[in-house]
Amino acid sequence: MIILKNTIVPGKYQKPIVTDVFYKESHQSKKIIVFCHGYKGFKDWGAWNLMAEAFANANFFFIKFNFSHNGGTADQPIDFPDLEAFGNNNYTKELDDLESVLNWISINSEFKKEVNLNDISLLGHSRAGGIVLLKANEDKRIKRVITLAGVCDFSKRSSTIGDLQAWKRNGVKYVVNGRTKQKMPHYIQFYEDFIQNQERLNIQKATENLQIPHLIIHGDKDTSVLINEAENLKKWNQNSVYKIIKGANHVFNVSHPWNKETLSKEMDEVVSTSLSFFKR
Repeated sequence: MIILKNTIVPGKYQKPIVTDVFYKESHQSKKIIVFCHGYKGFKDWGAWNLMAEAFANANFFFIKFNFSHNGGTADQPIDFPDLEAFGNNNYTKELDDLESVLNWISINSEFKKEVNLNDISLLGHSRAGGIVLLKANEDKRIKRVITLAGVCDFSKRSSTIGDLQAWKRNGVKYVVNGRTKQKMPHYIQFYEDFIQNQERLNIQKATENLQIPHLIIHGDKDTSVLINEAENLKKWNQNSVYKIIKGANHVFNVSHPWNKETLSKEMDEVVSTSLSFFKR
């Protein structure tokens, strides 16, 4: 298997999009899967590398990356050394970063014998479930989309990080990262960008408009994104495939760091369900 780690993809915002690719070299075109991490996430979190290997072993060309403003850097792509960048992240930047990755793979001659540019799918976890649905609706290159514990609404998440008036007055709100104990800033630009772009950022409308296959995967023990959000996505797209993973939490019972050599039973079910969907 070929694993290329920490390739720098240029984006719109003068910050690197640190990117990994996983594939089995065969000089035969493969379906492409692009994976997007969630809020307070990163491409090397938990078992994402094992998940990438599983898709590559099934003969997919798998791409995962850090959003440019997720708080990581090119030198330290794991965790959050750049909290200033984190505070300046927003949904629009994440959509633009995903666009940059799609453009990069579309013109990259290094992989031209390995990729089928006419068969690109998106896979998004948590907050990025919303991102991939929005992108799938607006980009004709996308042929399938999977949401893992995906959110169904950005509006309620755009002004509940604290009291809106205090946020506007102070210009910043902080959220404590339970694992790293960092006070992670959210500058008021996050809210302002959502208000300016709320038509584009309407997940319900994007989901209702989807004309491509959509798989919704959610754990019935998810306390971070409740299962009613998955139910909403299903309601808005009756043609979607809906899969509940029994006993699975928000991260399908893996954690960070993940030092085991195999996926959790629940994450393994995510992969097998996804593979069946992709091969249909």
